[in-house]
Amino acid sequence: MPFSYCLNTSTIRAEGLSILDAIDTAADAGWDGIEPWVQELDDWVAAGGTLQQVRDRARERDLAIVNLIGFPEWAVPEDDRRARGLEEANRCFEIARELGCPHVAAPPSGIQDRRVELRPVAERYAALVDLAAESGVTPLLEFWGIAQTLGTAGEMLLVAAECGRPGVLMLADIYHMYKGSGHHFGFEHFGRGRLGLVHVNDYPATPGRSEVTDADRVYPGDGLAPWPRITATLEAIGYDGMLSLELFNEGYRARGPEAVAREGLEKLKRCVEG
Repeated sequence: MPFSYCLNTSTIRAEGLSILDAIDTAADAGWDGIEPWVQELDDWVAAGGTLQQVRDRARERDLAIVNLIGFPEWAVPEDDRRARGLEEANRCFEIARELGCPHVAAPPSGIQDRRVELRPVAERYAALVDLAAESGVTPLLEFWGIAQTLGTAGEMLLVAAECGRPGVLMLADIYHMYKGSGHHFGFEHFGRGRLGLVHVNDYPATPGRSEVTDADRVYPGDGLAPWPRITATLEAIGYDGMLSLELFNEGYRARGPEAVAREGLEKLKRCVEG
């Protein structure tokens, strides 16, 4: 199979679990990469740790730091608010650079609860791409199925096409495709080399699509997602990047990080590799 496997740290979040612990947990379970949240890195540094320690531990455990999860408001129409968002984005890019991490997520933070014209969003994304280039990092354009703006794969594709920057990379999520569009057609339109990362998860039959939330996400294969079609389409477009397991399930977290890391990888591989 062309894919490798990444663990988003939200999946194993637990009280007292540091980012170094998360790296060890992921490596012990057999993951290829890890996807930390900027807040976790900030907490580590605030407690006296360093980013160099994080980078060194990941290298020692042969674990790639694939992408950072942050929420800078790069897309909002208000100039002053967007300026603060770009400052935060630049801080995230610098953190990524220090960690040797190639990507930082760029979701629709600040515009998810309102309708905003997409063409200006594309122009703002171009500014974000230019800013990231100064740190040698690439933002991953992301949509959220809950969002009123950038809530579907189609809207993300429009922003990517209209921003006027080459090599735009996008981040897709199985749950958000279902939540935003109700189906998983769309990967075939992304094109070879345009997907930077795929967040993997599944969703139950109940609650239904209008009521389901992030907290209801389940392991791949334990829900309704059409895995044979998803896998076949990713292969057809030549996606050879990581599949990153991102869950927020408190029932899983109660089992402990080690158990969740092992079970999550087993179930994901079962879906993808048959």
